[in-house]
Amino acid sequence: MISIRSPRRRVADPMRLFSDYMKLTGTPSLAPEAGERGLAGKSVGLVNGSNWVSLWGTWFGRKFLPGVKLVHAGGDHVQLHFMAAHHAGRPCPPRENIASFTHVARELVGFHRVDAVLITCSTMNRAAPEVRRALRAKRVPVVQIDEPMMERAVERGGRILVIATHGPTVSSTQALLRETAARLGRTVEFDGATVEEAFELLGKGDLTRHNRLISRAIRSAQKRGSFSTVVLAQLSMSVFALEHPDAEDEFGVPVLTSGECGFQRIRDILLRS
Repeated sequence: MISIRSPRRRVADPMRLFSDYMKLTGTPSLAPEAGERGLAGKSVGLVNGSNWVSLWGTWFGRKFLPGVKLVHAGGDHVQLHFMAAHHAGRPCPPRENIASFTHVARELVGFHRVDAVLITCSTMNRAAPEVRRALRAKRVPVVQIDEPMMERAVERGGRILVIATHGPTVSSTQALLRETAARLGRTVEFDGATVEEAFELLGKGDLTRHNRLISRAIRSAQKRGSFSTVVLAQLSMSVFALEHPDAEDEFGVPVLTSGECGFQRIRDILLRS
C-alpha cells in the first residue's frame, strides 16, 4: 500500500483548501462563461512570471471581469531565472526571459482566441514592447499590469512613493515609471522602499504581517516627506487592498495596486470592443 503523507508546508485543512480553490478557478471548458453583459463570452490571456501568482490573476479577474474566460500561461522557471540573474548582479530580467515571454504570448494567442493579453509580472514589464510587436498582426491589445497604475500616479503629479517587496522588481518598476512620465509629457519625482521581509512573509502565508510591514513602510516614508500617491509595485502586493479598502482615508493619499488598476483597464478595453 502506498502511504500518502501530508507535505511539511501544510497549514490549512486540505479539503477546504482544494474546495475553495476549485470554486474560484473551476476546470477548463470550451464553453463561454455566463456573466456581466458586455463581458460574458470574452477571453483574456494572462502571461504570468510564476505559477503561484496565477491565483491573484484569477481572483482579481473574477472580481473585475465576471463572465470572462481567463487563460493563464507562464511558470516558475521564469521567476527563478530572473531571481538568479538578480542575485548574480546580471541584467534583470535576462534577455532570454523576454524571449520566453514573447514566445509564450504568441503560443497562447495561437492556441486559444483571446480578446486581450495581460502581462501580470512587474519584473517582466520589460517584455511588453516585444510582446506587442509579436501580437500586432493578430490585433490583440496587450496591457502590462502596472501601466494603468503608473499612469494614474503620474497624472496626479507630485512626489510618488514606490514600494516593492521583491528585489528583482525594483529596477523594472522604476524604469516603467520614468517611461510612463515621458510618454505622458510629464516630469516625475519618486522615492522607493523595498520591504524584502514582507515577500518572505507572503511565502509563508502570513498576509496580515505582510500588509502590516507595507503599512509601516508607508507611515515611515510619510514621516520623512510628503507624497501625493503610493504605488505598490507587484501584483502580489494587491492583497494589501483586501485589508485596507479605504487606504486613501487611512493614509491621506491614494495607495494604488496593479490588481485593481490593471484589471480595471482590461475591463474598459473589453467593454469597448
